[in-house]
Amino acid sequence: ATVHGRLQELEGQHGDLRAAIDRTRALIAELDTMISEQFRSTFAALETRFDARFQQLFGGGFARLLLTDPNDLASTGIEIVARPPGKKAQALAMLSGGERALTAVALLFAMLEVRPVPFCVLDEVDAALDEANVSRFTAALRELAETTQFVIITHNRGTIEIADALYGVTVGDDSVSRVISLRLDEATELAELGRDTVAVGPGIASV
Repeated sequence: ATVHGRLQELEGQHGDLRAAIDRTRALIAELDTMISEQFRSTFAALETRFDARFQQLFGGGFARLLLTDPNDLASTGIEIVARPPGKKAQALAMLSGGERALTAVALLFAMLEVRPVPFCVLDEVDAALDEANVSRFTAALRELAETTQFVIITHNRGTIEIADALYGVTVGDDSVSRVISLRLDEATELAELGRDTVAVGPGIASV
C-alpha cells in the first residue's frame, strides 16, 4: 500500500511537471510570435523613417534597410543600402567618410523618431559634415528637439549656433580649468539691452 501510494504521488508530480512544461512551451511560442510581430512592425516603421531622414539630410537619394535572414528574426543581421543624390545605390562600406557619418545620423534620428527617448548625447557626429550638410543636420535636430533633449559635444559653428545653451571649459592664467555656460536666449536679451555679453568657445551644446 505504501509503495502504491508513493507511485500515485510520483505520477501526480509527473503530470504536474508535464503540464507546467506544456504551459511554458506555449508561453514561449506566444512570446516568439509577439516579438516577431513587434520586430516586423518596428522595422517597417524604422525603414520608412530612415529613408525620409536620409532624403532630408542628403537633400535627395534614398536608403534601405535589409534583413540578412528574414526567416530567422532572432539571429538576422541588418544591411544598409544607400544612394546619395547623383550616385548609384551601394552598401554603407562603399560610401565616403562624410556620407557614412550622415547615413548613421539619419538612422539614429529615425530610431529616435520611432522610439523617442528623454535625452540623447551626440559626440562630434557633425565633424565630417560640410556646411550644407550641417544646415540640414541642424534642421532635423531642431525637429527632434521637440520631444528629445540633446546634449551635443561639437566644435562646429553651425551646430553651436542653433543651441539653446552652451557649456565650455576654459583654462585661466592660474592653469585652473573652469566650466562656463551661457543660455543664448538670455544672452540675446542682454545684447538687446546693450549690456556686456559673455563669449563662450566651442564645447557642449544643449539643445
